[in-house]
Amino acid sequence: MSLSRIWRVLRKDLALGPRSPIFLWAIVLPVALTLILQVAFGSLFDPEPRLGVVDQGDSAITAGIEDTEGIELTLFDDEAELKRQVEANDLDAGLILPEGFDEAVKGGDKPTLQFFIGGESYASNRIILTVTALDLVRELEGSVAPVTVDIVDFGEEGLPISIRLIPVIVFYALVIAGLFVPGSNIVEEKEQGTLMAILVTPVKTAEVLAAKWLFGVILASVMGVASLAMNGAIGSNWLDVVLVVIIAAMLSAMLGVVVGVFAKDSAMMFGIVKGAGIFLFAPAVFYIFPDWPQWIAKLFPLYWIIEPIWQVSVMGESVTAVWSELAVALGITAALGVLAWWLAKRMQAQMAGQ
Repeated sequence: MSLSRIWRVLRKDLALGPRSPIFLWAIVLPVALTLILQVAFGSLFDPEPRLGVVDQGDSAITAGIEDTEGIELTLFDDEAELKRQVEANDLDAGLILPEGFDEAVKGGDKPTLQFFIGGESYASNRIILTVTALDLVRELEGSVAPVTVDIVDFGEEGLPISIRLIPVIVFYALVIAGLFVPGSNIVEEKEQGTLMAILVTPVKTAEVLAAKWLFGVILASVMGVASLAMNGAIGSNWLDVVLVVIIAAMLSAMLGVVVGVFAKDSAMMFGIVKGAGIFLFAPAVFYIFPDWPQWIAKLFPLYWIIEPIWQVSVMGESVTAVWSELAVALGITAALGVLAWWLAKRMQAQMAGQ
C-alpha cells in the first residue's frame, strides 16, 4: 500500500468533495440542528438581564452589581441617556444612585431610589434586577432579610434537555459526515465509472478505500468537534474530547466505506442507511430518556462512540475513564475494516466482469 497514492486520491476527494450536496449537507445539518434545538430547549438566545446605572456618588451598590454573575451592567453619566435606552428596550432596567445615597441608607434615612423598568423587558429579568437591587440596598443598610426562603426543587433531577440533546446533534454530525459522505462518494464513483478508471492505474482498491475512509474521518472529526463547541461541550480537557471524537469518526467512516462498497447504486445505499437509521440512532435516544434501562443502549454499535463523547465532553471525564468503550469502538472499526476488504474484493471481481 502506497501512502503517496492514498494521498493523491484523498487530495482529489478533498478538492472535489465540497461540490457534493451531501458534503454541504454534512456541514449545514449540525449547525441547523444546534440552532433549532437550542432555540426550542436551550438558552442560546436567552439574554442576560441588562441593567443601566447612573452612579453619582461611587456607590457600593454599583460594585455589588458588577460582582453579581448573570447581569449585564452598563454605566452612564447622563440620566437622559439611561432613560432613553430603557424606553427603547436597549436595557431591561435603569437605576439612578444619587450622591450621598450610601451614607443616607447607612444613617437610617429613606432616600429615593429611581428604578426604571423597560416596558418590553421579560418578567423574569425584571424580577432578577429588582430583587438584586433590593438585596444590595439591604446589605448596604446592614439589615437581614425579614424572611428565610427555603428553596425546594420540584420535578425530576437531572441535566436539562438542551444538554441531553447533545448526543443527538453529535450523532448526526458523525453519521452524515462520516457515513454518508464517503459512502456516497464511493457509490458515485462506481456509477460514473471513475472508480474503474482509477483501478486500471497503479492505484490499488485498498488504497482508494483508505483514502475514502480518511476523507470521512477528517470531515466527521471536524464536524463532531465543531458541534460540541457550538453547544459549549468542550472544556479544559479539549485534547481528550478531540481524541474520542477522532475514534468515533474512525468507526463511522469505516461504516460508510462498508455501505459504499456493498451498495450497487445510490438508491441501494440510501435504502440501507434508511433501513438501518433507527438501529444507528437508538443509542442517542437513551440520553434523552435517562430513566430507560441504559444497558439496552449497549446493544447498538454506535453506543460505543457516543458514550465516550458524552462522558468526556459533557461529564468532564478523562480518556482513561472510557478506555473500555474506546477499545470496543476500535474493535468494531477493525472488524468493519475486514468486512470492507472482503466486500471490496467482491466488488472488484464484479467490476472486472462487466
